[in-house]
Amino acid sequence: MYGFEGVEEYNNTGALLGIDGIDGDELLGALRRMNPVARAKTINKLANTGPSSQGSRAEMEKHFGELPPNIKEALVKGDLRLADNVIYSIKQVSSKTVKMFETQDTKSIGICNVSNAKLPKNQAFLVSGITLLAGVSADLTKDKIMATNFQGIEAYPALANGEINLKANKKQILPETSTSIFKTANYHLKPLGYYKLANPRLILDDVLIELTVELGTTDGLQGNTHIFAAMHGTITTP
Repeated sequence: MYGFEGVEEYNNTGALLGIDGIDGDELLGALRRMNPVARAKTINKLANTGPSSQGSRAEMEKHFGELPPNIKEALVKGDLRLADNVIYSIKQVSSKTVKMFETQDTKSIGICNVSNAKLPKNQAFLVSGITLLAGVSADLTKDKIMATNFQGIEAYPALANGEINLKANKKQILPETSTSIFKTANYHLKPLGYYKLANPRLILDDVLIELTVELGTTDGLQGNTHIFAAMHGTITTP
């Protein structure tokens, strides 16, 4: 059995240890197989869950059972921890189909913070919400694109009347949905262009991320219009 340095940090510890949902006899058997220190820590944690987690962290803890064994083990050992994260990308609207993450992407500050449309090894990301903004760059040079003033899509009717979908490993996280959900400018208690997912989902490492904006028309959009898309959530990190 691996070390337990990180286990006391989390709720839903049973899912990390592989003893979530098992019956009494199985639990006793799992406890007997642990060394005395590990057994004491496990019993203490199961009996004292501590204060409830909040927000995206709580959502991630509910999905512990879906994590691959190597990431579970690293969380229990304390080699990995949970952290807030935003995965983002900026892409030009050069056609009616805008793929926000592509296999030829490389990490570049201010443009995209993942390479090859995949998470790095040993990372798992719980998508809690999505932000969609738009702006017009002064020109198509990288510096001007990074300096673009992104704003709500209300100012871009062709974008506001399109659709968005998100997949990971070909599995739907957000099926074809109207981009109008990102029109939040008149809702002052919501972040600009942010949509909170009612059904958060995990994205695992080495899995292709496909976030696509589909437009019915590009009418009214300037040639140097860009989309800023970001996924907000909780990620495993060293």
